Amino acid sequence: MLDLETTTDANYSLEDMDRNTIFHPLTSISQHMAKGPTIMGRASGVRLSDRNGRAMLDCSGGLWCVNVGYGRPEIAEAAKKAILDLNYWHLFGSASNEATIRLSDRVLGLLHENADARHLSRIFYGTSGSDANDTNFKLVRYYANLRGKPEKKKVISRLGGYHGLTVAAAQLTGIPSYHKAWSLPTDSVFYTECPHYYRFAEAGETEAAFCDRMIADLEAIIAREGADTIGAFIAEPIMGTGGVLIPPAGYFERVQAILSRHDILLIADEVITGFGRTGEWFGTGMFKLKPDLVTLAKGITSAYFPMSASVISQRMWEVFEAASPEYGPVMHGFTYSGHPVGAAIAMANLDILEGEGLVGNAGEVGAYLLAGLDERLKDHPYVGEVRGRGLMIGVEFSADRATRRPFKAADGVHRLVAAKAQENGLMIRALPFIEVVSFSPALCITKADCDEAIDIFARTMEEMTTVLSQKAAA
Repeated sequence: MLDLETTTDANYSLEDMDRNTIFHPLTSISQHMAKGPTIMGRASGVRLSDRNGRAMLDCSGGLWCVNVGYGRPEIAEAAKKAILDLNYWHLFGSASNEATIRLSDRVLGLLHENADARHLSRIFYGTSGSDANDTNFKLVRYYANLRGKPEKKKVISRLGGYHGLTVAAAQLTGIPSYHKAWSLPTDSVFYTECPHYYRFAEAGETEAAFCDRMIADLEAIIAREGADTIGAFIAEPIMGTGGVLIPPAGYFERVQAILSRHDILLIADEVITGFGRTGEWFGTGMFKLKPDLVTLAKGITSAYFPMSASVISQRMWEVFEAASPEYGPVMHGFTYSGHPVGAAIAMANLDILEGEGLVGNAGEVGAYLLAGLDERLKDHPYVGEVRGRGLMIGVEFSADRATRRPFKAADGVHRLVAAKAQENGLMIRALPFIEVVSFSPALCITKADCDEAIDIFARTMEEMTTVLSQKAAA
């Protein structure tokens, strides 16, 4: 480690400064100290360049979040105007601001019109998907207490589900690597099986039989714990960080029937699927969900400002409102809840999504990208499945395509592929649950951009075949 007191400006690089000052999230400390950071310099549309001028086609969309693309001047102008008009105000104690009021009306309207979710009623704001799911976790408990059902607070999540990394959200996340060495209090969260047919089906099991088994597992947890102790079930419509996992046919319809029968709330985590990534405005509409809480973030501002939202159903709101005289103010909130600059940026972002037809583009161009990847990779011996909806696509690797035998997790083959792709000028993400790389570019991507991405990735896979063969045989 460098001695900051004796190092001079002349030989103290930006990379060294990074290593000596920043604690990076989701990063191996040992690898980072050895190799240093990749420092980005500029971005426009779907293109990135690092500070050395090396160009990359970004098919990761940042972290699934840059929905309208990089460098939009309309958003910069909206931010400038908002900062000059009212750079900050809060929502505490009935305070408000015009931008947040108009954003709330607009988001609810989009959910009502595009997801047939007219039962959704109010919005609570935060700054990240993690804190929104923490808010939802607390609201489940608040709702139970106000209804006189103080035992009804457990939450069922799913293995492979990702819901954030704050204390409550990390408990809701069903990916073991996020729990290792953290000693999280998990006594109120239980995990049902991951509904990913390709990876977790038993030999000879049909998709319908697999779905039956997933439903039976959920019912077994409810029977074991007691429905009177379970407050909510949380699910992403399509599991993103888990590997772009699409549920089997009929899964959500059956899950919702079970939840309704046992008076269990449904939390739809739409942090990734919200605002057009799947080619539809919301996964709630795609799967005909009727959630009691919806978690939004990422696409609400396309990452031009940290903002999240917990959307609350009318049935929950009525309980909160009726209990207000007895319980007083709702003692929950954040300094930056409903930030006026964030709300103005979100409005400009939604103008672009609607005005340029980017949700439809995600559906059309996403299908093109999916078909192109599938065609180019269909004969590769170590590509098991290419799947996705809209611009939310996953490529899963398999050590043996015939038997669907996975690679050893410790080999991290998907990380090796993603690293090679980046060397070749393509930014994709290696996901943390199973051996999958994801494609989630900005919704403004063109078919020509997709052709370039397909070519680079196909070449990357050719270059990696020998390495993958060695890993498969080990």
